[in-house]
Amino acid sequence: MTEKNTIRLTVSPDTIASPAAQRDLAQAAEVLRSGGTVAFPTETVYGLGADALNPAAVEDIFLAKERPAWDPVIVHVADRGMLAEVAVRIPGPTQQRIDTLIDKFWPGPLTLLLPKQSAVPSAVTAGRPLVGVRMPAHPVALALIAAAKVPVAAPSANRFGHTSPTTAQHVLDDLDGRIDVVLDAGPAWCGVESTVIEVGEQETILYRPGAIAAEEIEAIAGPIVLYQPPVAQQASVALPESLPSPGVDIRHYAPKACLIPVEIEINEKADRQTGWLRAVLEQSRGSRKVGVMLPAGWPLPAAFSGVRYAWGNWKNDRELAQRLFAGLRALDAMGADVIVCPLPSPFGLGSAMRDRLLKAARSQ
Repeated sequence: MTEKNTIRLTVSPDTIASPAAQRDLAQAAEVLRSGGTVAFPTETVYGLGADALNPAAVEDIFLAKERPAWDPVIVHVADRGMLAEVAVRIPGPTQQRIDTLIDKFWPGPLTLLLPKQSAVPSAVTAGRPLVGVRMPAHPVALALIAAAKVPVAAPSANRFGHTSPTTAQHVLDDLDGRIDVVLDAGPAWCGVESTVIEVGEQETILYRPGAIAAEEIEAIAGPIVLYQPPVAQQASVALPESLPSPGVDIRHYAPKACLIPVEIEINEKADRQTGWLRAVLEQSRGSRKVGVMLPAGWPLPAAFSGVRYAWGNWKNDRELAQRLFAGLRALDAMGADVIVCPLPSPFGLGSAMRDRLLKAARSQ
């Protein structure tokens, strides 16, 4: 693709009403309206946006990310009117549950798979009849979409398969010269992507665990079933024809280093430390440079000579999630050949972090 002069604009959420911030937002919005690409902050990760109703603009997202056509993208909206431009309402109780979820969780990190309007290009949904839609909670994202006056298709702003970006610098590390604008508003708050669901008549399918826990959704949407990719897709390296939802590719989120997820006994401190120390020691043998995602207060072997990232309080899932992708990128930058990372508990945000870490490990 032709190299671009990527412009970096800075808009703080705290001063979004200032003349300087409004000027930068207007500039980025004009780029979107003109068919360009803008990386922007959301509460989850940074997204790479383009006008969702402009096929050529959407194609530029795929080119910049080197994203395969079989992987659909999420559309971001600023209000209910914009939602109506991309999604069709479903008559009956199913729509009532969808409306209740929207009232409860929007703006926020919940993506709903809904029947798409004909105006939505096929590339957005990988040829499928459902489109993933969400309304981001980040004030800069909402202001940008509202100013652009177009729904914005936006997967994560990184090269396909790489670790997701949670800062503007992460975006530039992957996409500088490949996109038009990056809108810098500081680190993303959640650190893991949105939860993706499809609400059906009898059950709700969870395609991707995310920043909103399945337990919170189940009380409104009814029984939740975790999506399982076809056995052939799990066992084969063959490319799929198309995926049913964003976020279900089983090989994703990978750092450059080889990632080693470690299952932890969370109920007994001694077992946890014994298993952790053993895993680090095993990976430290040989000539590879070992990096560790290190929770606060956890031990390392006395002879450990690798690099570490201070991940945060093991009992604070929000802190761990916010720092997860940043930590993987930091250890890559430190030259780690292998990264040892404990797996959080399979509940709440821990479920989302486990999903990302296990998919990252499968990618290698």
